[in-house]
Amino acid sequence: MVRLSALGATALLASTAAANLITRECGEGLGKCPSNKPCCSQYGQCGIGAYCLGGCDPTWSTTVKSCMPAPQCQSKTYKFTDSRSSPILSNTKYLGDPSKADWVSDGQPLFANGVVYLTMAPDTVGTVLSSTRYVWYGKITARMRTSRGAGVVSAFIMMSDVKDEIDYEWVGVDLKTSQTNYYWNGIPDYTHSGNITVDQGNTYSDWHTYTIDWTPESITWSVNGQVGRVKKRSDTYNATSGNWEFPQTPSRVQLSLWPGGLASNGQGTIDWAGGPIKWDGEDVQKNGYYYAQVSEVTVECYNPPGGASGNGKTSYRYADLKAVNTSVILSNDRTDLASFLATGEDPEKEPAAPSSVTKTIISTDAAGKATTVIDTVAPTDTNVGTVPGLNGAGFDSGDLSGGRHNGGSGDANGASNGGTGGTGTNANKAGTTGWSQSDQSTAGGNNSSDAPRLFLLWGNLVAMLLVGAAMTTL
Repeated sequence: MVRLSALGATALLASTAAANLITRECGEGLGKCPSNKPCCSQYGQCGIGAYCLGGCDPTWSTTVKSCMPAPQCQSKTYKFTDSRSSPILSNTKYLGDPSKADWVSDGQPLFANGVVYLTMAPDTVGTVLSSTRYVWYGKITARMRTSRGAGVVSAFIMMSDVKDEIDYEWVGVDLKTSQTNYYWNGIPDYTHSGNITVDQGNTYSDWHTYTIDWTPESITWSVNGQVGRVKKRSDTYNATSGNWEFPQTPSRVQLSLWPGGLASNGQGTIDWAGGPIKWDGEDVQKNGYYYAQVSEVTVECYNPPGGASGNGKTSYRYADLKAVNTSVILSNDRTDLASFLATGEDPEKEPAAPSSVTKTIISTDAAGKATTVIDTVAPTDTNVGTVPGLNGAGFDSGDLSGGRHNGGSGDANGASNGGTGGTGTNANKAGTTGWSQSDQSTAGGNNSSDAPRLFLLWGNLVAMLLVGAAMTTL
Protein backbone atom coordinates (compact mmCIF):
# COMPACT_ATOMS: atom_id res chain seq x y z
CA MET A 1 0.00 0.00 0.00
CA VAL A 2 1.21 3.51 -0.81
CA ARG A 3 -0.03 6.61 0.92
CA LEU A 4 1.45 9.84 2.14
CA SER A 5 0.40 9.96 5.76
CA ALA A 6 -1.44 8.09 8.47
CA LEU A 7 -5.10 8.86 9.04
CA GLY A 8 -5.80 11.82 11.23
CA ALA A 9 -2.52 13.70 10.88
CA THR A 10 -4.48 16.79 9.89
CA ALA A 11 -7.81 17.80 8.33
CA LEU A 12 -9.76 18.88 5.30
CA LEU A 13 -12.79 21.05 4.85
CA ALA A 14 -14.74 20.67 1.63
CA SER A 15 -18.05 21.78 0.24
CA THR A 16 -19.72 20.43 -2.84
CA ALA A 17 -18.20 23.29 -4.78
CA ALA A 18 -14.54 22.81 -3.88
CA ALA A 19 -12.13 21.22 -1.44
CA ASN A 20 -10.01 23.63 0.56
CA LEU A 21 -7.20 22.91 2.99
CA ILE A 22 -7.48 24.35 6.44
CA THR A 23 -4.51 25.59 8.40
CA ARG A 24 -3.09 23.14 10.90
CA GLU A 25 -2.48 24.77 14.26
CA CYS A 26 -1.04 22.03 16.45
CA GLY A 27 1.14 18.97 16.14
CA GLU A 28 4.65 18.05 15.13
CA GLY A 29 6.56 21.19 14.14
CA LEU A 30 3.71 23.47 15.26
CA GLY A 31 3.60 22.91 19.00
CA LYS A 32 0.70 22.93 21.43
CA CYS A 33 -2.62 24.74 21.28
CA PRO A 34 -3.01 28.10 23.08
CA SER A 35 -4.96 28.26 26.34
CA ASN A 36 -7.97 30.07 24.81
CA LYS A 37 -8.60 27.11 22.48
CA PRO A 38 -6.73 24.34 24.25
CA CYS A 39 -7.81 21.14 22.48
CA CYS A 40 -5.86 19.74 19.52
CA SER A 41 -8.32 17.77 17.41
CA GLN A 42 -7.55 14.59 15.49
CA TYR A 43 -7.12 16.84 12.46
CA GLY A 44 -4.58 19.30 13.85
CA GLN A 45 -6.94 22.15 14.68
CA CYS A 46 -7.20 23.97 18.01
CA GLY A 47 -10.55 24.69 19.62
CA ILE A 48 -13.05 23.99 22.37
CA GLY A 49 -16.25 21.95 22.57
CA ALA A 50 -16.17 18.97 20.20
CA TYR A 51 -12.45 19.52 19.65
CA CYS A 52 -12.03 18.21 23.19
CA LEU A 53 -13.98 14.99 22.56
CA GLY A 54 -13.18 11.97 20.37
CA GLY A 55 -9.83 12.27 18.65
CA CYS A 56 -8.54 15.07 20.89
CA ASP A 57 -4.78 14.58 21.11
CA PRO A 58 -3.43 15.24 24.63
CA THR A 59 0.12 15.37 23.28
CA TRP A 60 -0.47 18.68 21.48
CA SER A 61 -3.29 20.16 23.57
CA THR A 62 -2.49 22.89 26.11
CA THR A 63 -2.35 20.39 28.97
CA VAL A 64 -2.97 16.68 29.36
CA LYS A 65 -6.32 17.57 30.98
CA SER A 66 -7.56 19.68 28.05
CA CYS A 67 -9.08 16.63 26.32
CA MET A 68 -12.06 14.93 27.89
CA PRO A 69 -11.62 11.33 29.12
CA ALA A 70 -12.79 8.73 26.58
CA PRO A 71 -15.74 6.36 27.23
CA GLN A 72 -14.59 2.83 28.08
CA CYS A 73 -15.17 -0.20 25.88
CA GLN A 74 -18.49 -2.02 25.86
CA SER A 75 -18.95 -5.43 24.23
CA LYS A 76 -21.81 -5.03 21.81
CA THR A 77 -23.07 -5.78 18.30
CA TYR A 78 -24.08 -2.60 16.49
CA LYS A 79 -26.72 -3.24 13.82
CA PHE A 80 -27.73 -0.58 11.34
CA THR A 81 -31.30 -1.68 10.64
CA ASP A 82 -32.56 1.87 11.20
CA SER A 83 -31.61 5.05 13.04
CA ARG A 84 -32.85 3.65 16.35
CA SER A 85 -30.94 0.36 16.22
CA SER A 86 -27.51 2.03 16.40
CA PRO A 87 -27.92 5.81 16.74
CA ILE A 88 -25.59 8.15 14.86
CA LEU A 89 -25.20 11.83 15.79
CA SER A 90 -23.40 14.54 13.88
CA ASN A 91 -20.40 15.92 15.75
CA THR A 92 -22.32 19.21 15.81
CA LYS A 93 -24.71 17.54 18.28
CA TYR A 94 -22.72 14.96 20.23
CA LEU A 95 -21.44 16.19 23.61
CA GLY A 96 -19.60 13.08 24.79
CA ASP A 97 -22.26 10.94 26.48
CA PRO A 98 -22.10 7.49 24.80
CA SER A 99 -25.61 6.65 26.03
CA LYS A 100 -26.91 9.26 23.57
CA ALA A 101 -25.32 7.75 20.45
CA ASP A 102 -23.26 4.76 19.37
CA TRP A 103 -21.52 6.66 16.58
CA VAL A 104 -20.59 10.23 15.70
CA SER A 105 -20.46 11.27 12.05
CA ASP A 106 -18.84 13.63 9.60
CA GLY A 107 -20.41 13.70 6.16
CA GLN A 108 -23.58 11.91 5.10
CA PRO A 109 -24.41 8.50 6.60
CA LEU A 110 -27.78 7.15 5.44
CA PHE A 111 -29.92 4.31 6.78
CA ALA A 112 -31.67 2.25 4.09
CA ASN A 113 -32.33 -1.40 3.25
CA GLY A 114 -31.26 -2.50 6.74
CA VAL A 115 -27.74 -1.07 6.44
CA VAL A 116 -25.95 2.24 6.78
CA TYR A 117 -24.61 3.80 3.59
CA LEU A 118 -21.37 5.79 3.76
CA THR A 119 -21.92 8.21 0.89
CA MET A 120 -19.68 10.43 -1.22
CA ALA A 121 -21.31 12.81 -3.69
CA PRO A 122 -19.33 14.67 -6.38
CA ASP A 123 -16.81 17.15 -4.99
CA THR A 124 -17.27 16.10 -1.38
CA VAL A 125 -14.77 14.22 0.78
CA GLY A 126 -17.10 11.42 1.78
CA THR A 127 -18.30 10.14 5.14
CA VAL A 128 -16.70 8.87 8.34
CA LEU A 129 -18.35 7.17 11.30
CA SER A 130 -16.47 7.01 14.62
CA SER A 131 -17.58 4.93 17.58
CA THR A 132 -18.39 6.94 20.67
CA ARG A 133 -16.81 4.26 22.88
CA TYR A 134 -13.14 3.34 22.73
CA VAL A 135 -11.54 -0.10 22.64
CA TRP A 136 -8.42 -0.91 24.66
CA TYR A 137 -7.68 -4.27 23.09
CA GLY A 138 -10.45 -6.43 21.70
CA LYS A 139 -11.87 -8.20 18.68
CA ILE A 140 -13.62 -5.85 16.26
CA THR A 141 -15.55 -7.21 13.28
CA ALA A 142 -17.32 -5.28 10.52
CA ARG A 143 -19.67 -6.85 8.00
CA MET A 144 -19.56 -4.58 5.00
CA ARG A 145 -19.37 -4.01 1.28
CA THR A 146 -16.90 -1.51 -0.12
CA SER A 147 -17.32 1.11 -2.80
CA ARG A 148 -15.77 0.86 -6.26
CA GLY A 149 -14.14 2.98 -8.94
CA ALA A 150 -10.82 4.67 -9.62
CA GLY A 151 -9.76 6.98 -6.82
CA VAL A 152 -12.45 5.72 -4.42
CA VAL A 153 -11.19 4.37 -1.07
CA SER A 154 -13.18 2.56 1.65
CA ALA A 155 -11.74 1.98 5.13
CA PHE A 156 -12.32 0.20 8.46
CA ILE A 157 -9.74 1.24 11.05
CA MET A 158 -8.90 1.64 14.71
CA MET A 159 -7.53 5.08 15.65
CA SER A 160 -6.32 6.30 19.04
CA ASP A 161 -6.10 9.91 20.22
CA VAL A 162 -2.28 9.73 20.10
CA LYS A 163 -2.44 8.31 16.54
CA ASP A 164 -1.94 4.60 17.09
CA GLU A 165 -3.72 3.04 14.11
CA ILE A 166 -4.76 -0.37 12.74
CA ASP A 167 -6.20 -0.42 9.20
CA TYR A 168 -8.19 -2.18 6.58
CA GLU A 169 -8.42 -0.21 3.31
CA TRP A 170 -9.87 -1.04 -0.09
CA VAL A 171 -9.01 0.71 -3.34
CA GLY A 172 -11.97 0.78 -5.74
CA VAL A 173 -10.07 -0.60 -8.73
CA ASP A 174 -8.96 -3.74 -6.88
CA LEU A 175 -12.03 -5.46 -5.48
CA LYS A 176 -10.19 -8.67 -4.62
CA THR A 177 -7.67 -7.18 -2.17
CA SER A 178 -7.96 -6.02 1.43
CA GLN A 179 -4.98 -3.84 2.31
CA THR A 180 -3.86 -3.88 5.96
CA ASN A 181 -1.52 -1.61 7.87
CA TYR A 182 -0.66 -0.26 11.31
CA TYR A 183 1.03 2.86 12.69
CA TRP A 184 2.40 3.86 16.08
CA ASN A 185 2.00 7.41 17.38
CA GLY A 186 1.26 8.62 13.85
CA ILE A 187 4.80 7.99 12.60
CA PRO A 188 4.44 7.63 8.81
CA ASP A 189 6.35 4.38 8.38
CA TYR A 190 4.96 2.79 5.22
CA THR A 191 6.75 -0.54 5.59
CA HIS A 192 4.04 -2.06 7.78
CA SER A 193 1.53 -2.94 5.07
CA GLY A 194 0.29 -6.33 3.93
CA ASN A 195 -2.45 -7.56 1.57
CA ILE A 196 -5.15 -10.20 1.99
CA THR A 197 -6.82 -11.62 -1.12
CA VAL A 198 -10.59 -12.18 -1.08
CA ASP A 199 -11.07 -15.75 -2.33
CA GLN A 200 -14.76 -15.60 -3.22
CA GLY A 201 -16.66 -12.83 -4.97
CA ASN A 202 -15.41 -9.28 -4.55
CA THR A 203 -15.51 -6.57 -1.93
CA TYR A 204 -18.14 -4.44 -3.71
CA SER A 205 -20.80 -6.95 -4.80
CA ASP A 206 -20.50 -9.37 -1.89
CA TRP A 207 -20.78 -9.10 1.87
CA HIS A 208 -17.61 -10.02 3.76
CA THR A 209 -16.68 -9.93 7.44
CA TYR A 210 -13.41 -8.23 8.35
CA THR A 211 -11.91 -8.72 11.80
CA ILE A 212 -9.17 -6.98 13.76
CA ASP A 213 -8.15 -9.10 16.76
CA TRP A 214 -5.98 -6.78 18.85
CA THR A 215 -4.20 -7.96 22.00
CA PRO A 216 -1.24 -6.53 23.93
CA GLU A 217 0.94 -9.09 22.12
CA SER A 218 -0.35 -9.17 18.54
CA ILE A 219 -2.69 -7.93 15.81
CA THR A 220 -4.52 -10.48 13.67
CA TRP A 221 -6.39 -9.49 10.51
CA SER A 222 -9.00 -12.02 9.31
CA VAL A 223 -11.44 -12.08 6.38
CA ASN A 224 -14.53 -14.29 6.62
CA GLY A 225 -13.03 -16.04 9.62
CA GLN A 226 -9.80 -16.93 7.84
CA VAL A 227 -6.60 -15.45 9.27
CA GLY A 228 -4.86 -13.39 6.62
CA ARG A 229 -2.09 -11.71 8.58
CA VAL A 230 -0.55 -11.55 12.06
CA LYS A 231 1.78 -8.90 13.47
CA LYS A 232 3.54 -9.59 16.77
CA ARG A 233 4.44 -6.85 19.21
CA SER A 234 7.75 -8.64 19.84
CA ASP A 235 8.80 -7.74 16.29
CA THR A 236 8.25 -3.99 16.70
CA TYR A 237 10.93 -2.92 19.19
CA ASN A 238 12.92 0.15 18.15
CA ALA A 239 16.27 0.11 19.95
CA THR A 240 16.95 3.74 19.00
CA SER A 241 13.78 5.13 20.56
CA GLY A 242 13.53 2.43 23.21
CA ASN A 243 9.86 1.87 22.38
CA TRP A 244 7.66 -0.97 21.22
CA GLU A 245 6.26 0.73 18.14
CA PHE A 246 3.02 -1.19 18.32
CA PRO A 247 -0.55 0.19 18.66
CA GLN A 248 -1.25 0.15 22.40
CA THR A 249 -3.60 2.99 23.39
CA PRO A 250 -7.45 3.14 23.52
CA SER A 251 -8.87 3.56 20.01
CA ARG A 252 -12.12 4.38 18.27
CA VAL A 253 -13.60 2.24 15.51
CA GLN A 254 -13.83 4.29 12.31
CA LEU A 255 -15.61 3.41 9.05
CA SER A 256 -15.20 5.65 6.05
CA LEU A 257 -15.38 6.41 2.35
CA TRP A 258 -13.05 9.06 0.88
CA PRO A 259 -11.64 10.24 -2.49
CA GLY A 260 -8.00 9.15 -2.65
CA GLY A 261 -7.97 10.14 -6.31
CA LEU A 262 -8.84 13.79 -5.72
CA ALA A 263 -6.91 15.99 -8.15
CA SER A 264 -5.40 18.06 -5.32
CA ASN A 265 -3.75 14.99 -3.78
CA GLY A 266 -0.12 14.10 -4.32
CA GLN A 267 0.54 11.94 -7.36
CA GLY A 268 1.67 9.05 -5.17
CA THR A 269 -1.68 9.02 -3.40
CA ILE A 270 -3.63 9.26 -6.66
CA ASP A 271 -1.65 6.39 -8.17
CA TRP A 272 -2.18 4.21 -5.07
CA ALA A 273 -5.92 4.97 -5.18
CA GLY A 274 -6.16 3.71 -8.76
CA GLY A 275 -6.01 7.04 -10.56
CA PRO A 276 -8.04 10.26 -10.59
CA ILE A 277 -11.55 9.93 -9.24
CA LYS A 278 -14.33 10.14 -11.81
CA TRP A 279 -17.28 12.08 -10.48
CA ASP A 280 -19.38 10.74 -13.34
CA GLY A 281 -18.76 7.09 -12.48
CA GLU A 282 -21.48 4.47 -12.84
CA ASP A 283 -22.64 4.66 -9.23
CA VAL A 284 -22.73 8.44 -9.30
CA GLN A 285 -24.72 8.48 -12.52
CA LYS A 286 -27.20 5.95 -11.13
CA ASN A 287 -27.56 7.22 -7.56
CA GLY A 288 -25.88 10.62 -7.30
CA TYR A 289 -23.04 9.37 -5.07
CA TYR A 290 -20.48 6.66 -4.42
CA TYR A 291 -21.30 4.46 -1.44
CA ALA A 292 -20.03 1.73 0.87
CA GLN A 293 -22.40 -0.31 3.04
CA VAL A 294 -22.10 -1.57 6.62
CA SER A 295 -24.66 -3.95 8.10
CA GLU A 296 -23.16 -4.46 11.55
CA VAL A 297 -20.09 -4.02 13.71
CA THR A 298 -19.31 -6.29 16.67
CA VAL A 299 -16.95 -5.26 19.46
CA GLU A 300 -15.68 -7.81 21.97
CA CYS A 301 -13.74 -6.00 24.69
CA TYR A 302 -10.66 -7.64 26.18
CA ASN A 303 -9.35 -6.91 29.66
CA PRO A 304 -7.04 -3.90 30.00
CA PRO A 305 -3.34 -4.79 29.86
CA GLY A 306 -1.73 -6.18 32.97
CA GLY A 307 -0.48 -3.46 35.28
CA ALA A 308 -2.93 -0.84 33.99
CA SER A 309 -3.35 2.02 36.45
CA GLY A 310 -6.66 2.71 38.15
CA ASN A 311 -9.79 0.61 38.52
CA GLY A 312 -12.50 2.93 37.22
CA LYS A 313 -15.27 1.59 34.99
CA THR A 314 -16.30 4.74 33.12
CA SER A 315 -13.46 6.25 31.12
CA TYR A 316 -9.87 6.18 29.90
CA ARG A 317 -7.70 9.22 30.53
CA TYR A 318 -4.05 10.06 29.97
CA ALA A 319 -1.82 10.68 32.98
CA ASP A 320 1.24 11.73 30.99
CA LEU A 321 2.37 12.50 27.47
CA LYS A 322 4.52 9.43 26.80
CA ALA A 323 1.65 8.16 24.61
CA VAL A 324 2.10 4.50 25.52
CA ASN A 325 -0.16 2.04 27.35
CA THR A 326 1.30 2.93 30.77
CA SER A 327 0.12 6.52 30.16
CA VAL A 328 -3.53 5.43 30.31
CA ILE A 329 -5.58 5.32 33.53
CA LEU A 330 -8.88 3.51 34.10
CA SER A 331 -11.03 6.18 35.70
CA ASN A 332 -14.57 7.09 36.69
CA ASP A 333 -14.22 10.62 35.33
CA ARG A 334 -17.06 11.99 33.22
CA THR A 335 -16.80 11.91 29.43
CA ASP A 336 -19.40 14.54 28.48
CA LEU A 337 -19.36 18.33 28.19
CA ALA A 338 -22.10 20.61 29.46
CA SER A 339 -21.98 22.60 26.22
CA PHE A 340 -19.83 23.22 23.15
CA LEU A 341 -18.14 26.06 25.05
CA ALA A 342 -16.70 23.62 27.60
CA THR A 343 -13.30 21.87 27.66
CA GLY A 344 -11.68 19.09 29.65
CA GLU A 345 -10.41 21.69 32.10
CA ASP A 346 -13.87 23.27 32.47
CA PRO A 347 -16.45 20.63 31.44
CA GLU A 348 -19.34 22.48 33.10
CA LYS A 349 -18.99 25.71 31.14
CA GLU A 350 -22.28 26.92 29.71
CA PRO A 351 -23.08 29.77 27.30
CA ALA A 352 -23.48 33.15 28.91
CA ALA A 353 -27.01 34.23 29.70
CA PRO A 354 -28.45 36.05 26.68
CA SER A 355 -28.83 39.79 26.89
CA SER A 356 -32.07 41.47 25.93
CA VAL A 357 -32.84 44.61 24.00
CA THR A 358 -36.11 46.51 24.41
CA LYS A 359 -37.58 48.27 21.39
CA THR A 360 -40.50 50.66 21.67
CA ILE A 361 -42.60 50.62 18.55
CA ILE A 362 -44.21 53.98 17.93
CA SER A 363 -47.64 52.79 17.00
CA THR A 364 -51.01 52.96 18.67
CA ASP A 365 -54.04 50.76 18.73
CA ALA A 366 -57.65 51.91 18.58
CA ALA A 367 -57.45 52.99 22.22
CA GLY A 368 -54.32 55.05 21.57
CA LYS A 369 -52.01 52.66 23.48
CA ALA A 370 -48.33 52.33 22.39
CA THR A 371 -46.86 48.84 21.85
CA THR A 372 -43.54 47.75 23.41
CA VAL A 373 -41.62 44.80 21.91
CA ILE A 374 -38.98 42.90 23.89
CA ASP A 375 -36.39 41.30 21.62
CA THR A 376 -33.89 38.84 23.14
CA VAL A 377 -30.48 38.85 21.45
CA ALA A 378 -28.12 35.86 21.77
CA PRO A 379 -24.56 36.35 23.09
CA THR A 380 -21.97 37.64 20.65
CA ASP A 381 -19.98 34.97 18.82
CA THR A 382 -16.59 34.46 20.48
CA ASN A 383 -14.99 33.42 17.17
CA VAL A 384 -13.62 30.32 18.90
CA GLY A 385 -14.65 27.19 17.01
CA THR A 386 -16.54 24.57 18.97
CA VAL A 387 -16.95 21.83 16.34
CA PRO A 388 -13.88 20.59 14.44
CA GLY A 389 -13.89 21.36 10.76
CA LEU A 390 -17.56 22.17 10.39
CA ASN A 391 -19.27 25.43 9.60
CA GLY A 392 -22.96 25.51 10.44
CA ALA A 393 -25.39 22.78 11.29
CA GLY A 394 -24.60 19.16 10.59
CA PHE A 395 -26.66 16.58 8.76
CA ASP A 396 -28.85 14.48 11.02
CA SER A 397 -28.86 11.00 9.50
CA GLY A 398 -32.18 9.23 9.43
CA ASP A 399 -34.28 6.48 7.94
CA LEU A 400 -35.09 6.79 4.30
CA SER A 401 -37.81 4.20 4.75
CA GLY A 402 -39.27 5.98 7.74
CA GLY A 403 -40.71 8.95 5.88
CA ARG A 404 -38.26 11.57 7.16
CA HIS A 405 -37.93 12.99 3.65
CA ASN A 406 -40.59 13.58 1.09
CA GLY A 407 -40.77 12.08 -2.37
CA GLY A 408 -41.47 9.02 -4.39
CA SER A 409 -40.71 5.47 -3.43
CA GLY A 410 -37.86 3.40 -4.79
CA ASP A 411 -38.42 -0.06 -6.17
CA ALA A 412 -36.53 -3.26 -5.60
CA ASN A 413 -34.73 -2.86 -8.91
CA GLY A 414 -33.05 0.31 -7.78
CA ALA A 415 -35.31 2.77 -9.56
CA SER A 416 -36.44 5.91 -7.82
CA ASN A 417 -39.19 8.38 -8.62
CA GLY A 418 -37.41 11.28 -7.01
CA GLY A 419 -37.31 12.19 -3.36
CA THR A 420 -36.25 9.54 -0.89
CA GLY A 421 -38.07 6.35 -1.56
CA GLY A 422 -38.58 3.84 1.17
CA THR A 423 -40.03 0.66 -0.24
CA GLY A 424 -37.07 -0.78 -2.12
CA THR A 425 -35.60 -3.87 -0.48
CA ASN A 426 -32.70 -4.84 -2.72
CA ALA A 427 -29.62 -4.06 -0.66
CA ASN A 428 -27.47 -4.50 -3.75
CA LYS A 429 -28.96 -1.36 -5.24
CA ALA A 430 -28.19 1.96 -3.63
CA GLY A 431 -30.78 3.41 -5.97
CA THR A 432 -33.55 1.96 -3.85
CA THR A 433 -32.88 4.76 -1.41
CA GLY A 434 -33.79 7.41 -3.95
CA TRP A 435 -31.60 9.74 -1.92
CA SER A 436 -29.41 12.40 -3.49
CA GLN A 437 -26.66 14.71 -2.30
CA SER A 438 -27.23 16.97 -5.28
CA ASP A 439 -27.79 20.67 -4.67
CA GLN A 440 -30.52 20.65 -7.30
CA SER A 441 -34.13 20.11 -6.33
CA THR A 442 -35.61 16.84 -7.53
CA ALA A 443 -39.08 15.97 -8.59
CA GLY A 444 -39.77 14.33 -5.28
CA GLY A 445 -39.09 17.29 -3.02
CA ASN A 446 -36.57 18.11 -0.30
CA ASN A 447 -33.70 15.73 -0.94
CA SER A 448 -31.13 16.45 1.74
CA SER A 449 -31.02 20.20 1.41
CA ASP A 450 -28.18 20.31 3.94
CA ALA A 451 -25.74 18.52 1.67
CA PRO A 452 -24.48 21.37 -0.56
CA ARG A 453 -24.00 23.69 2.39
CA LEU A 454 -22.01 21.40 4.65
CA PHE A 455 -18.31 21.68 5.16
CA LEU A 456 -17.37 18.01 5.38
CA LEU A 457 -14.52 16.77 7.50
CA TRP A 458 -12.25 13.86 6.67
CA GLY A 459 -8.83 13.49 8.20
CA ASN A 460 -7.38 10.61 6.18
CA LEU A 461 -7.63 12.59 2.96
CA VAL A 462 -6.32 15.75 4.51
CA ALA A 463 -3.24 14.12 5.88
CA MET A 464 -2.38 13.14 2.36
CA LEU A 465 -3.22 16.51 0.88
CA LEU A 466 -0.88 18.47 3.10
CA VAL A 467 2.02 16.11 2.70
CA GLY A 468 1.14 15.63 -0.94
CA ALA A 469 1.58 19.34 -1.55
CA ALA A 470 5.26 18.81 -0.94
CA MET A 471 5.56 15.31 -2.38
CA THR A 472 4.12 14.25 -5.71
CA THR A 473 5.59 10.77 -5.65
CA LEU A 474 6.83 8.38 -2.97
